[in-house]
Amino acid sequence: MEDRMLQIAPNERREILIAYSKLLRASSGILKWEDVKQIRKAIELSLDKVGLERSPSGKLSVLHSLEVGRIAVEEIGLGRTSLICALLYEVLRRSGASVEEIKQQFGEQVANIMDGLIKVFDLYQRNASIQSENFRKLLLTFAQDVRVILIIIADRLQTMRSLDLYNPELQLSISSEVSYLYAPMAHRLGLYTIKSEMEDLVMKYTNRDMYKFIAKKLNETKRARDKYIKEFIAPIQSELEENDLKFDIKGRTKTIHSIYNKMKKQKVEFEQVYDLFAIRVILDSELKSEKADCWKVYSIVADKYQPNPSRMRDWLSIPKSNGYESLHTTVLGPENKWVEVQIRTRRMDEVAERGLAAHWKYKGVKGDQGLDHWLANIREILENPELNAVDFIDDFKLNLYDEEVFVFTPKGDLIRLPKGATVLDFAFDIHSEVGKKCIGARVNQKNVSIRHVLQNGDQVEITTASNQAPKQDWLNVVVTSKAKTKLKQALREIQYKESELGREMLIRRLKNWKLDINDQLTGLLVKHFKYKSTNDFFRDIGIEKLDVVAIREFIQQQQKKETEREQNEIAQGVRSAGNFVSPQPEESEHSGDDVLLIDKNLTNVDYKLAKCCNPIFGDDVFGFVSVSGGIRIHRTNCPNATEMRTKFSYRIVKAQWTGEAAGNYLTAIKVIGEDDIGIVSNISQIISKELKLKMRSINVDSKEGLFEGTVSVFVNNNQILNTLIKKVREIRGVLSVSRIDAIG
Repeated sequence: MEDRMLQIAPNERREILIAYSKLLRASSGILKWEDVKQIRKAIELSLDKVGLERSPSGKLSVLHSLEVGRIAVEEIGLGRTSLICALLYEVLRRSGASVEEIKQQFGEQVANIMDGLIKVFDLYQRNASIQSENFRKLLLTFAQDVRVILIIIADRLQTMRSLDLYNPELQLSISSEVSYLYAPMAHRLGLYTIKSEMEDLVMKYTNRDMYKFIAKKLNETKRARDKYIKEFIAPIQSELEENDLKFDIKGRTKTIHSIYNKMKKQKVEFEQVYDLFAIRVILDSELKSEKADCWKVYSIVADKYQPNPSRMRDWLSIPKSNGYESLHTTVLGPENKWVEVQIRTRRMDEVAERGLAAHWKYKGVKGDQGLDHWLANIREILENPELNAVDFIDDFKLNLYDEEVFVFTPKGDLIRLPKGATVLDFAFDIHSEVGKKCIGARVNQKNVSIRHVLQNGDQVEITTASNQAPKQDWLNVVVTSKAKTKLKQALREIQYKESELGREMLIRRLKNWKLDINDQLTGLLVKHFKYKSTNDFFRDIGIEKLDVVAIREFIQQQQKKETEREQNEIAQGVRSAGNFVSPQPEESEHSGDDVLLIDKNLTNVDYKLAKCCNPIFGDDVFGFVSVSGGIRIHRTNCPNATEMRTKFSYRIVKAQWTGEAAGNYLTAIKVIGEDDIGIVSNISQIISKELKLKMRSINVDSKEGLFEGTVSVFVNNNQILNTLIKKVREIRGVLSVSRIDAIG
């Protein structure tokens, strides 16, 4: 170990020693002397096997491993086994070390987790695109031992924290993957702090301007916000002390990502987002008196400030399925500002911050079964061999960010379902056979259809019929991944039976007409009758949607053409089909790492500017190969960029503008300001007279003393657009100006 350390630059040696010290401090409460020796052995193995190798950020791999290990212990709350696995992850990724070698040195438990980690790495090596059959295997590995995903989440978090050291292309790729999969997964596993940090960091690299804007605004308003929090807390703190409660009380600013989501959802500017922060009361309570103490605090808060009944959230009585317990209320504070107050105990706060690790630490506390049930459900879905990963990924994500409703069986058993779940979802949750035969239900003693959306507290009794069968439109009725998966499986079984029936029917009828069918002829028939697959073709014969007589006529025509062709070949001495060699397909012009250069006329390749983000000359862009074969040019911060990069990374093409800016690009800006009759005239004057731009349209809507306008203009490049935004922003009475992605 000492020899290896001497080969490392002095400043990096110091970094490694600091990271090692931090790791030991973070894990001091869970380690014995034997464990420390194991950790030293893991670091020595890392230095021996990967030595001076570096991650794409330029950091030494061993330093990255130490930082991941600290996150696993300190921020996720994992134990010694997971810590050793986190330290060894880079060793397996970057060296020839085997799982068997790890087993001999560190034991079977470490080896089992490492086996899961290396499977994940192998999947990424084969196909980095998430939307593939590999994704199912990836999640199956996670579900078998959830420590695998927790270590991967720690690894991804550390990567995101050092993402400024990566090149721009990798920044976008990694951010997209984290946004698409790992932030939602962290949320579902109860790791709220990590999920929030991931979302903020993703935004920092995918929507830089908005991130900087909100961060600057938060910094400017910090002093006033801190003063308000102090004033709000003071009377509550005094009352809690008088009631002999042991507590901590603090205010925390909401994340940049959550503030941006509120701005988008509520369609307001930063200044109009009222709940920029939340107050949290954390109690030191005995387990048996936790709920009573929380409600006592609620009573004190409600006495001091008027609560908003519609914003009350009780996760004490029935915790979320990821173990989250808390009492949330929104009250009217000083200066008539709404403030969110969260009330929980120390144990509940640890579960909220640490998620899964704390969930297992407090095993046996009511509410801990939800996460186990979710993981078991995921295993059941994933282990279905007929599952199509392309269909599964979107269904799976539905259940990552779910809000929940709680409903009851006739016997009083509690069933958790995502918000928006229907009677049919409930039926499939009980059993797939119940779902297939479902014709409706009695909800609270009233008859309802399978489409009925369930509400909190409903008592549900499913009604079935033996002659009922699943239907295609049921896929629009269900929302849970379990119901969708089971339903698709049932529909495939029905379609397969209909397809086999159609195949037998066609063979029998053709035999009567003394005609034969083979695979080549079947392919021609599928193409001629415009079907997507042979199964669809045979199925339509089975359900008598396709006339067999039309098939007979086509086969007879093909036979006639074949006979004529053979006669012509014999007459002309044409080479036989056996000597014919099909031409090799041309190599795709988009293969490799070439950059697609976009010229001013956009004529050198078949591509168009995407309507969802309307790129203009000068914007950072990329190409996306569409199903039709053409290429769509998107901005790198296009609203759809994350999904395209994660689901279809193999269709992404590097692109950049070339030559001089020329031609007109349609774009639009949104202007919000005080409702002044002269403001529209001033905007028009800047566009037409000062900048000499062609304006296509301007739409203005006034409400409560404010106007909101949308202006569509033609510009040569993004510099002119930025100049326009700057000049309009300087107009007196204008509150905000922003570029619009999609133009109607």
